Amino acid sequence: MRIVIASGKGGTGKTTVATGLARSCEGDVQLLDCDVEEPDCHLFLKPNIEGSEAVGIPIPTVDGEKCTGHGECGKICQYNAIVSLGGAPVVFPELCHGCGGCALVCPEEAITEVPRQVGVVEYGHSGHIEFIQGRLRVGEAMSPPVMRAVKKYVREGATTIIDAPPGTSCPVVEAVKHTDFAVLVTEPTPFGLNDLTLAVEMLRKLRIPLGVVINRAGIGDDGVEAYCRSEGISILLRIPYDRRIAVAYSRGETLEVAIPEYREKLAGLATAIAAKVSS
Repeated sequence: MRIVIASGKGGTGKTTVATGLARSCEGDVQLLDCDVEEPDCHLFLKPNIEGSEAVGIPIPTVDGEKCTGHGECGKICQYNAIVSLGGAPVVFPELCHGCGGCALVCPEEAITEVPRQVGVVEYGHSGHIEFIQGRLRVGEAMSPPVMRAVKKYVREGATTIIDAPPGTSCPVVEAVKHTDFAVLVTEPTPFGLNDLTLAVEMLRKLRIPLGVVINRAGIGDDGVEAYCRSEGISILLRIPYDRRIAVAYSRGETLEVAIPEYREKLAGLATAIAAKVSS
């Protein structure tokens, strides 16, 4: 299975669920931290990092002697990463998506591409869990290239858990693509409900089956429960508002290690997800 842990907003408990679920799954398990702007699963799993690889995208460079200022490169770029004002084009590397279109349409073949590092992928193990995480370089604007590099490590036959970034923007879509099931972690508040509805709409557009985990259950109101009932969405687990969980989080402890009764609950979550996928 490929299971993505997502949420409509930050701070709902994605990492708590992702790391606890990974610890509770048996057999061949991978955890991919695709929240590459702020990866934090390593703080809880404490993996032994065994290696890393740089992630780069191809950036255009212009040969001023060949360029005649034709301007086709600027016309094709949808992100204004290369601009021609009659002379040799100006390249803005931070805006470039590395599509190669400018080099393709240049009639003088004055544009070549050079790699520019935007991040790094680190990999290792934490017990029986194969651990992979991406880190976007500080100051970079685009995380999807790093996320795609992380997802190249997905292996057939393994139970793969992907910790996605929060929200419903392009990086989240990149994280949830090609997964079998999505777990949306939310909290029972008006803000949680608002962002949950956005995340549900996104996943339905992508035709990815989903279920909900309600974290900090017992606070707020029953809006999330009512919404899930009306939309036919399964609530897979309720995690109560418990000071012990906050203390465990502050210490960098996974849920089932800090509070042993959650081992059975998280194992039950894995079983419930497997049943949803198989059906």
